[in-house]
Amino acid sequence: MIKGIAITPPVVGRISIGKVIERNGKRLPQKDDGFTITTQVQNQEGWVLHPLDEQLRNLNPKKAENTNSTTNPNSGKSKLRSIPVKVLFNDPDLNLRADYCLFDRKTGRAECVGNGEACRRQTAKGVETLPCPSPDQCQYNQSNGCKPYGRLNVVIDAPTNEQTPLDELSSFVFRTTGYNSIRTLAARLSYLAAVSGGHLATLPLELRLRGKSTTQSHRAPIFYADLVIRSSMSLTEAITQAKQHAQARLEAGVDQRALDEAARIGLANGMFEDTTEEGLGVVEEFYPKEVVDGEVDPVSTAAEMSPARLAKTPSLAAKLENKAQGVEGSRRVNGRTPTNSGSQSQLAMQEAG
Repeated sequence: MIKGIAITPPVVGRISIGKVIERNGKRLPQKDDGFTITTQVQNQEGWVLHPLDEQLRNLNPKKAENTNSTTNPNSGKSKLRSIPVKVLFNDPDLNLRADYCLFDRKTGRAECVGNGEACRRQTAKGVETLPCPSPDQCQYNQSNGCKPYGRLNVVIDAPTNEQTPLDELSSFVFRTTGYNSIRTLAARLSYLAAVSGGHLATLPLELRLRGKSTTQSHRAPIFYADLVIRSSMSLTEAITQAKQHAQARLEAGVDQRALDEAARIGLANGMFEDTTEEGLGVVEEFYPKEVVDGEVDPVSTAAEMSPARLAKTPSLAAKLENKAQGVEGSRRVNGRTPTNSGSQSQLAMQEAG
């Protein structure tokens, strides 16, 4: 096996919540309230839709409303808010790999990847293993460009025909830097593996879109991914089916343990999972310059930000206070001093008016 390259699960398509759009001459991520399934091919309009995208949308007769056909390729179609899936491995950490990642914006190369305890970092001496205190307390994270980054590989378990049989070893990747998605998916995979007795790879699952509103998102809805038992069956029914399926595969000669071990060895074969070719696309979609520089666009990035980073966004009171200090300094320079009637915030509001 060639060394120095992470051998990742085979990918035939992508699952995303949103897309990259042009805004004021810049390419910025824009969130959506539904999943989109694409191939790995792009054209001038963006990622080419996978045939499974339309197939799954047609299973839902409810049509989307208030869509713009000029910006949304799925305009007029039903919203895709759940996808029937299975995972490749019994080990939860093989299905979802999540790290704190910092990318070089120009080359797309991973500069530092850590788990909150230790990290692998590109230095002048090469790749070094160093302590990882997490992004909010890391001195190396000067540009605030490091944040959680997760990749979930799933097999879409959609109805197929003889011409397009289901490939059980080819996956679709869902990438996210969303705190809610990573935390929820990690918990679900861990719980489902435990409650099923380790039969995670044969459980009939469903990738589902959920929404929530918080004060930090200005009560606007943000969307994240969840992984649950299919809505058509109970937990006990799903576990019974998973055990029967696992036994049938074992009798047929399918060695799930060997598959998990092969994946584990392959992922450990390289220092970083993402290549520079993939990294450029990841940077554009999940590490936009506006977020790195602190110019937060809450509409397009709220769902991708952790509570700690959202807390860094200046409040209205802080903005008024900064403006008041600027007005006071300007008056002193011009030989005037502000009166004592009213607070600095009131003075700033009068100047703004």
